[in-house]
Amino acid sequence: MVHRVLTLAAIAACATALQAADPHPVVSYSKKAKFEEVRDDLKLAIEAKGLVIDYHSHVNRMLERTGKDVGSARKLYVDAQAFVFCSAALSRKTMEADAANAAMCPYSIVVYATAQQPDTVTVAYRRPWRPDGSAASRAALKEVEALLDGIAREALGLRK
Repeated sequence: MVHRVLTLAAIAACATALQAADPHPVVSYSKKAKFEEVRDDLKLAIEAKGLVIDYHSHVNRMLERTGKDVGSARKLYVDAQAFVFCSAALSRKTMEADAANAAMCPYSIVVYATAQQPDTVTVAYRRPWRPDGSAASRAALKEVEALLDGIAREALGLRK
């Protein structure tokens, strides 16, 4: 009987852990729109939170410039750009919870329109999640994800 209870408890714990670990590390939202408008709205959404964009990466330009060097001329995007930024308050909170969370900073959100669907613009970010983190670390990283999710949704005019 005790063995059966322990087995059931172990199965329940594993199921909870698997449920908590989202198998999708990238969150993305899309809508029909003009790339430039969504890109500008993304930039405004970041800055409206009082955040400073540290780097603006032109992902598509890099891919087009280096395509022949790596043996591929395939056009992937109409455009793809990434904004890199950080939140001093949230970064401090995550790193005070666990020094290894420095790997989560800076944050990055990408905006793109593919060559196959040029009228659909996507805004995406990586989930800041560590399954091995403490409860305080996981809670702080959830706040970072909420910030990123809010910015991504705002850029596309989506409600939660």
